[in-house]
Amino acid sequence: MGDLYIGDNVLWYEDVGSFSSVFCLNFIKETLTHKKPLIYVTFDRSPKNVVSFLGSQAESQNLTILDCFTNGKGDNSEVFNKFYEKNGALWPYNVIKVTDPTSPVHVAEAIYGLHSNLTGDVHFILDSLTGMQSLWGGEDQVIDFYAKTCPRLYELDTIAYWLIEKGAHSNRLKANINKIAQVAIDLSERRGKSTLKILKAEKRNSKFLNEHHVYFCEESEIIFDSQRQHKSRFDLGAKIKSIRLMRGISQKELAELTGVTPSTISQVEKNLIYPSLPALFRIAESLTVEVGTLFKEHGAEKNVYVYSADNRSTTSLNKSVKDNAEAELLLPPDIDTPAEATVIRIRPGKKLAGHFFSHKGRELGYLISGQLEMTVDNQSYKVGPGDTIYLQKDIPGSWQNTSDQIAELLWLKFNE
Repeated sequence: MGDLYIGDNVLWYEDVGSFSSVFCLNFIKETLTHKKPLIYVTFDRSPKNVVSFLGSQAESQNLTILDCFTNGKGDNSEVFNKFYEKNGALWPYNVIKVTDPTSPVHVAEAIYGLHSNLTGDVHFILDSLTGMQSLWGGEDQVIDFYAKTCPRLYELDTIAYWLIEKGAHSNRLKANINKIAQVAIDLSERRGKSTLKILKAEKRNSKFLNEHHVYFCEESEIIFDSQRQHKSRFDLGAKIKSIRLMRGISQKELAELTGVTPSTISQVEKNLIYPSLPALFRIAESLTVEVGTLFKEHGAEKNVYVYSADNRSTTSLNKSVKDNAEAELLLPPDIDTPAEATVIRIRPGKKLAGHFFSHKGRELGYLISGQLEMTVDNQSYKVGPGDTIYLQKDIPGSWQNTSDQIAELLWLKFNE
């Protein structure tokens, strides 16, 4: 669609459910990030429910919740009024209870009275027209309220989201409100997929109008199928994620190693943001690969059959063992193989208090040189050169190099 304009009244049509929630959350987040005032008018949710829905954003001093629920659908019940019992504690929310939300005139006065105390382009979410109709007893009252309020909000330089449950209203009501709105968007589910269709967008020439667009919600991010399809042929985020998973490292662990937040790693892997050059080098170092590896196409290079020992990458071992042992990958980390092959070297006389890897699948080892003692379920096993170790699900509790030379072990982790 391009963008929202000051003065836009945006209709969000949705089926029964909460399709619009993620769009509202992003609208709220964007508004509060830019320190603009936002008024959330609620007919369908109790203040406690709205606060829970908004999370930490509910405490922003730029957000005001206009409560048309407690004395409306909530029927002035003690259950809902308990929300206002502060018990002497500092009240972290801006919540205003409308005394008579059954009157459209009273609701309008509350909205305009609150708006008059704010500056700049104020943003609104009105949740919802369906709740208004239920409370006011008919669609004529809703059409009249909308027909008066929508143009006024336009003149007041606001941006307003109006939520509406499309199956709960007549075509007459929809035609009347569509005529006035600047933007109308339909959210639905088609063949098990969430879709968005722009029904109307004044003053915008967009090739995307009146077409169903599949989208996905990943946490609070909205990603359209077309975005995924038009990604560049090379996918840096997917490459980083692939190597991270091969290493058995979580997003949180990679974030700690790299010095960024887990959210940053998540966004990098989704190609929502791109790391700076220093951060990219730190990511590569944390994954124990060369930076150039992150830009190679996934899989084995064509007509390459021999991989030089000089070009091997080190790989991470569990914290409890890494001071007394080291490991190298025998193949580049981005090649898909049934098993990950490593050479593990344990220093002379050293005991490892745990296993090399956090791995829950089958593992196979072959001792190339040295002498080892392995314990499994408190039972000790001696391992000599040429001996083979096969673990189906049990994990050794400790390892010890009982010789005066480095113990070199070929180790395979099978990808189940």
